[in-house]
Amino acid sequence: MKGKICVITGANAGIGRETALGLARLGATVVMVCRDAVRGAAAQEEIRRLSGNDQVHLVLGDLSWQDSMRRAAQAICQRFERIDVLVNNAGGIFSRRQESPDGIELTFALNHLGYFLFTGLLLDKLKGSAPARVVNVSSIAHWLGWIHFPDMQFRRFYFAPLAYHQSKLANVMFTFSLAQRLAGSGVTVNCLHPGVINSNFFKKTSGFERLVKWALTPIYQTPEQGAGVVLYLASAPEVAAISGQYFVNQNTAPTSPLAKNRQMAERLWQESEKLTGFHYAE
Repeated sequence: MKGKICVITGANAGIGRETALGLARLGATVVMVCRDAVRGAAAQEEIRRLSGNDQVHLVLGDLSWQDSMRRAAQAICQRFERIDVLVNNAGGIFSRRQESPDGIELTFALNHLGYFLFTGLLLDKLKGSAPARVVNVSSIAHWLGWIHFPDMQFRRFYFAPLAYHQSKLANVMFTFSLAQRLAGSGVTVNCLHPGVINSNFFKKTSGFERLVKWALTPIYQTPEQGAGVVLYLASAPEVAAISGQYFVNQNTAPTSPLAKNRQMAERLWQESEKLTGFHYAE
């Protein structure tokens, strides 16, 4: 990965941090996109120390806030001449309904629209750097998801797992739709389930979600184990030409039937463009 420039969102903790560390150890130039300046800088310094690679950079950006992501994308495009790998990793689950600074339900804004907008903003740079890769961290939870078009933002009724499952299904649909659009461009797009990770992912939850976390304890993996699949898709030569796939444990895996529903995916794409005000070039 020496000479490659890799952008990773949510890179100061959990899977994102381990992915950043792994790519730095492989010799890549790593661009960490983090919301919090203090935590981001601390993680940056630690990754530099542990990897022995001083080409680890920090860009501030909140994936749930569209203006913030536009500023972050602009800073990256101005500062770096190419982007070889984009890892969309930042995400969360929230016990009570919250809205982003743009007035969008926070789970959908962070977990899906953040991927959609940030990738679009960096797409010209990725195309100009081809061969390049986009890696989207999704979840096996997408099997339980449904795109609730009448109320995608759960204004009438909010239940955290429903919002989370919807967002993870949206990740897979976005991956497949973008891969089709980018066929022949030299930019591949894949998504993955990282495993059930013991991290601070549930830190903003309570009640039912904390009970779920406790119930999952016997099958937890470490963030380092979860990052293994991400690193594989970001760097392995054998997947360089593979696009539009969902991976589990470094192998392609089946998705829910809904994930391949083209009519639903196209409607989601159109709604995502409306909510972000960003239109991908045909």
